[in-house]
Amino acid sequence: MENHSYIEFKKERDLGSILSDTFKFIRENWKPYFLTVLKISAPALVIMLAALGFYFYSFSGMFSTISVDPSAEPSASSAFTMGLSAIVLMLAATATYVLMNMSSLYYIKSYINNNGKTTFEEVSTEVKQNFWSFLGLGILLFIILFFSIMLCFFPVIYTGVVLSLAFPIMVFEGRGIGDSISHCFTLIKDHWFNTFGVLFVVVFLVYVLSMIFSIPSLIYYFIKLGTSIGENDPTAVVNVFSDPIYFLLNVVSYVGQFLLSSITLISSVFIYYDLNEQKNYTGTLEKIESLGQ
Repeated sequence: MENHSYIEFKKERDLGSILSDTFKFIRENWKPYFLTVLKISAPALVIMLAALGFYFYSFSGMFSTISVDPSAEPSASSAFTMGLSAIVLMLAATATYVLMNMSSLYYIKSYINNNGKTTFEEVSTEVKQNFWSFLGLGILLFIILFFSIMLCFFPVIYTGVVLSLAFPIMVFEGRGIGDSISHCFTLIKDHWFNTFGVLFVVVFLVYVLSMIFSIPSLIYYFIKLGTSIGENDPTAVVNVFSDPIYFLLNVVSYVGQFLLSSITLISSVFIYYDLNEQKNYTGTLEKIESLGQ
């Protein structure tokens, strides 16, 4: 039976269609999609949030001591805890980002292959099999973007837009790390400005939506800040970082922003298939073959 709510990815789209279909996909699949992303990313996400809590706590304790006695030096244990939590936070954040990318893209791959139906086991298996390839690609992309930033502001914008297709290419074409990166430049040739326009709008919309999750923690922070000024307590400004309510509000904010950031990945898949269709007519050829069968 044909799935009438199925969204066809393999076709050409203009800017408006990419935006509307991105949010249509989220609207119709938000529950299984976000649950899949959360389940797969949860271990790394929990470690990241725990490391963030330890970092906030160490930061608060260290600078509270300095605020009371400017001549005092931070204890070795506090400095060690803060440094260790920062390292764990960085590693866990990297793993969380990679797992979020993979679970999102492989969910869409399962959605396409099964005509709108997905299975968690299929997505989970793909993620386990390809984690290290994704991690390697992510590290290489980071290095390329880092050197682009060193050159100038505009090269990193150009390179960032081009390389936004690297993960979709690896997932949907099964290419290796180097081949995925080189194919980005081939695919986006003569379409850079259109791709930039779509990504700019999507990133801006996601940023505005993600700010909603930050409002409660910001309000609470400024309330605590106003209270500390009234009490003339110099340590209260720093102690808010170890406040459990403030930390809980930040956890909600980070998780919400984490989930919303995957919307950009969905739009990048629509962009990938739009460019691929314009250059290779993959979707059209598949439809012709299916008619012949």
